[in-house]
Amino acid sequence: MNCSIAQTLEVLGERWTLLIIRDAFRGVTRFEDFLHTGMSRNVLTERLKRLVEYEVLDKRAIDGKSFDYTLTKKGVQLQPVLLSITHWGDKYMSNPKGLRTIFIERKTGKPIAPMSAYSADGRALKPGEVGLKPGPGSA
Repeated sequence: MNCSIAQTLEVLGERWTLLIIRDAFRGVTRFEDFLHTGMSRNVLTERLKRLVEYEVLDKRAIDGKSFDYTLTKKGVQLQPVLLSITHWGDKYMSNPKGLRTIFIERKTGKPIAPMSAYSADGRALKPGEVGLKPGPGSA
């Protein structure tokens, strides 16, 4: 299907995959440490293999039998996606005790603003202000 969303979901559109990427952003790199999510070893093996194949994660040998999985440049560029999903979840799937995770700017320690679309000149756009038109790759 010639659709950016559909093609992206082929790589990322499964719950365990997004949890692996979430953990990679949190600094998890070892196979055994990714298992804390509750997924089975065979599911983790397949998801890691796919993320390496699509160059979202890099697999590096540590010793004869262990590997590190780290985000590639392509993987790091998923940060706004995860932030958006988290902000949406905080708003619509909230915990009665409050926020589960607060994203902060490391330099100031202050919370970041919720994810939003911005115009080319930096203005925040409301959903109704964002449109679409076919690009050259749509045909």
